[in-house]
Amino acid sequence: MAQIFELANPYIITWLILLIVFIAVELFTVGLTSIWFAAGALVALIIAACGGGFVFQLMAFLAVAFGALFATRPWAKKYINSRTQATNADSVIGTEVKVTERVSNIDQTGTVVAKGQEWTARAENDTMIFEQGELAKVVRIDGVKLILTK
Repeated sequence: MAQIFELANPYIITWLILLIVFIAVELFTVGLTSIWFAAGALVALIIAACGGGFVFQLMAFLAVAFGALFATRPWAKKYINSRTQATNADSVIGTEVKVTERVSNIDQTGTVVAKGQEWTARAENDTMIFEQGELAKVVRIDGVKLILTK
């Protein structure tokens, strides 16, 4: 019976370390990123402490971690980070905009009008230059700057 809870068992130590790492990651990220794997590591730790074989421990870890992930992730995603507000800024991605001031990454200049609002703009790469009056396509937003391509 004393052999059941033998702490020198390398599997117990491994699962305990993984459990601590997964919990630490969860505490630092606070976004439900690794809590499911912590649950799987806890189950595997219990199985290891009871003398279960490594294959059984690994199967239990995977089953619990991914089972919990797939069962609760949609719910958690919906309710945990529900306070984020969507903005209309992303709606300019993929649209054509008119250059109102020459866009040059080297000179660090450039503005465009997108959906009636003026934005600071930069080219997708440093070799591109957009002259005033040209049309350009928005490929992404980087901070408060629109990133353009031809």
